[in-house]
Parts: sequence; structure tokens; C-alpha cells
Amino acid sequence: MRAVRLTHEFVHYVPEQLEPGVLYVSLPFTTVVHLCCCGCGNKVVTPLSPTDWSLTFDGASISLSPSIGNWSYPCRSHYWIRGNTAQWAERWTPRQIEAARTGTGQSGQGHSEPRRRSLAARFRQRVRRWLRQ
Repeated sequence: MRAVRLTHEFVHYVPEQLEPGVLYVSLPFTTVVHLCCCGCGNKVVTPLSPTDWSLTFDGASISLSPSIGNWSYPCRSHYWIRGNTAQWAERWTPRQIEAARTGTGQSGQGHSEPRRRSLAARFRQRVRRWLRQ
């Protein structure tokens, strides 16, 4: 797939009608919203936090990390947003997707940066595992 060029808008509230190719950045709500870059029209919400996505703004463009994996949508698109450009990533297998969702291992096999989980998130996960035993 070809790279998709995006623009960005800093907003307080995300508009009801989203425009294709626009990253809506709401700093008060620490969220970035856009329509899926494959063109399917699904709304993609990326919460900004130490355990979700991080945003980099260089004064001219936006980058998000880690990659965007729309595993719940029929398109199952997977891409990076770097410098206001969607760069397509390798498709993941169902096993890789499950590993990423459960945090049970490196699912990207070198094709995706691992998500850095906070100490608090790791502690909560250990407590949940302990309670399940």
C-alpha cells in the first residue's frame, strides 16, 4: 500500500463529522482521533498515556507511537503515523494480535516497537494473575 499523507488539527472537542486524512488532536482529553487510513471510514481513537500511545509534535507534523493496529475492524489495517504520514506495516497473524492484546510476549517480531508499560500497569497485571490462581 502507498503512504497516506495526513494533516492535523488541534481541537478541544473532536467534531462529530471527521474528515478523511485529518488527525484530530485533543490535548484536554489526551486523545487523537482519525478515520482509518485504509479508507474504510472507521473511526480510530488513540488515547495518549504512558501505557497507550505517545504523541510527538515537532512544530510542523505529528507522529504517534506505537503503531496503529485496527484488529477489531474488518480491514485489520496496521500502520505507523510518522511525520503526518501513514506508513503501512506488516499484517499481523491472529496469534500476534492476541499476544499484543494480552501482553504475553513480543508480538511484532521486530516489525513494531514494543509498548512500554508503566510500573503500575505491570503491577496491576501481576495482581490480576495472582488473583486468578
